Amino acid sequence: MTKQDVMMPEEMAITAATAAGKVANSSTQFLFPPPRGNSSSVNYASYKRLLSQLELNCGSGRINAWVDSMRSSSPTHIKSDSPFASPVVASDDEEYENWMKQHPSALHMFDEITAASKGKQIVMFLDYDGTLSPIVDDPDRAFMSENMRAAVREVARSFPTAIVSGRCRDKVYSFVQLRELYYAGSHGMDIKGPAKQPKHTKAKAKALLFQPASEFLPMIDEVYEALVKKTESTPGAKVENNKFCVSVHFRCVDEKKWSILAEQVRLVLKDYPRLRLTQGRKVLEIRPTIKWDKGKALEFLLESLGFADCNDVFPIYIGDDRTDEDAFKVLRDRGQGIGILVSKFPKETSACYSLREPAEVMNFLHCLVEWKRRSLKEHERV
Repeated sequence: MTKQDVMMPEEMAITAATAAGKVANSSTQFLFPPPRGNSSSVNYASYKRLLSQLELNCGSGRINAWVDSMRSSSPTHIKSDSPFASPVVASDDEEYENWMKQHPSALHMFDEITAASKGKQIVMFLDYDGTLSPIVDDPDRAFMSENMRAAVREVARSFPTAIVSGRCRDKVYSFVQLRELYYAGSHGMDIKGPAKQPKHTKAKAKALLFQPASEFLPMIDEVYEALVKKTESTPGAKVENNKFCVSVHFRCVDEKKWSILAEQVRLVLKDYPRLRLTQGRKVLEIRPTIKWDKGKALEFLLESLGFADCNDVFPIYIGDDRTDEDAFKVLRDRGQGIGILVSKFPKETSACYSLREPAEVMNFLHCLVEWKRRSLKEHERV
């Protein structure tokens, strides 16, 4: 491999965010979808200049930026003064309330959401970790509850449903254990449909398997082995092979050792210019440089389901991670459907609505199923 440093791409989760601005008072009438105000706006020009400067500097500058981003990925941290800080952690109740006016609860706004979907086919997209299951210290034990599994099963009976996760597709399937779903693993780089096509689709029945990064498999395996060996001296670090990407979890690593871990990752990645680094919640992600993400996966699945150029489709994407922002942005740009961010803390997001935790996600899914049942009964009476 060539000895070139991996460039930190624009997609890397080191985003420059400013403090949340003030919005209208609580009597504000909500529009559909809610408008994105100036709250937590991002100065992308300054952000790009700062990244360029870091690339020209020695490795220490880059490592400091990585560590700053690692720190900001934890919502339990107080808002940093660094221009790279991403989550805007609420400093008081007023700030959180202002954020909620921009991203109201999907449960509180349920009637408005269903009204907007009237006459359209809802298609569900669900992240896994932090959305269907709680975030846990050991990623191998991120089990979903039986109640959540039952809720997802009922949703899939009512709407085409896909799980879109950064996890290896086989791993996320082992957690969910529902054959009737579509699964998009490795941030959408490994997509497989159910053996039996759902009744709600418009596309002709055919087996679906899509893996746009297959040529990177040997490289990913090589990097995984190198990272396991390189990080074994860092207590708490866990490296996970997600088939088309590698995850370095630092949730259990002492924060004082984050810079050491970041340097270990950098030393491995410098030999692989065809890979890029992104970041999620307490995890560093190493991915191929192809232009593919959860947003592209969402569009591919809509096309596969026969809804590519339809005006009568209403996608709903629920996720908690930075990588889900690609899907939220696609829905914003399409002017179709909604994105729902799962978070207890204010964050810069392209999602229209919010839910606080997986328990609220489950409640939202129950509400959708019950609404669908009532709609069918009312239709039968007519």
